[in-house]
Formats: sequence, structure tokens, C-alpha cells
Amino acid sequence: MVKEREQLNAEWERFRHFFKREELPAKTILLKEGQTSERMFYIEKGCIRLSFNKDGKDITFQFFFEGEGVSSAESFRNEEPSLFSIETIEPSILHILSKKDYFTMIESSPLIKQELEQQTFERLMYYQKLFLSRIKNSPEERYNELVKQSPHILQRVPQHYIASFLGITSVSLSRIRNRR
Repeated sequence: MVKEREQLNAEWERFRHFFKREELPAKTILLKEGQTSERMFYIEKGCIRLSFNKDGKDITFQFFFEGEGVSSAESFRNEEPSLFSIETIEPSILHILSKKDYFTMIESSPLIKQELEQQTFERLMYYQKLFLSRIKNSPEERYNELVKQSPHILQRVPQHYIASFLGITSVSLSRIRNRR
């Protein structure tokens, strides 16, 4: 296992020059809903949210933090308009990979391709759990699940984004928090 990790790290190092490092302020829009994605992002420092517009209302549906990669996968891979926006919440340091370099990298490295496939599978499992939680659980149960599984979100993300993520208003979130 250690040897495999070392090999994978060496592969990533081989393609390090493909990634452009950028320091960005909070509230930087990296991709607007409806645009076609040409880049993917790896977070060295900071927090990113994914959101979409529903009848003029901004809905947050996911957060990403240090060590995670983010993109609008269907837009990036299939050249379709993105279903959501990608925005920094905090001042962030990102490593940005172009679509051209991404495809060169995965065509040149079976190890990296396999790693990215594993990450995609893990993201799919996360979305399944999130989807089922939205159907099965009350807002209070979703909040308690968030406290238990992702307390870092509560420490770093503004309350109005957390409320949106949970599918409730900021007032409802405040009531739930006060009952604890």
C-alpha cells in the first residue's frame, strides 16, 4: 500500500507542471451556471461551494475543502453547459488544470486515471447518500448528520450557505441550532 502511494505521488509529480497555481479571494466565481467548463480545480487551501439558481434563489448543494478536486464533470467531459456555479467561499489557493492537460495526463498515466476513477466513484456514493438523506430525513436530522459527519463545514461556512445546503431557511437553521 505504501509503495503504491509512493508510485502514485511520483506520477502526480511528473505532471505537476500542468497545474497552474492561483491565489484567489473569497467570492471568486470559477465557473458560472450555464457556461462550459474548460478547467478543473484542486484545492491547496480554502473552501469552494457548488450552487445553482432556482427561481431567482441561490441554492448551495456541496462544499469542497483542502485536498479535494472539483469541477463540473459533465460540462468538463462532455462540453455541455454546467448545471451549477463554482465559487470560492474563503480566500483560496487552487491548482488549475486545463481540459487539454487533463486528457494528456490520463492518457499518459494509467495510475492517475485509476485514481481519478476511484475519486469519481467515491463522489457518486456521496451523492447517493445526500440524495437519500434529502428524501428520508427531516431538516433537523440532516443538520444532526452534518454535525456528526462534517463538523468542519459548520466551522468554516457561512450560516446562509449551510441553511441552503440543508434545504431550509436561515431562520429555521437558527431554530434547529437553538434546540440542541
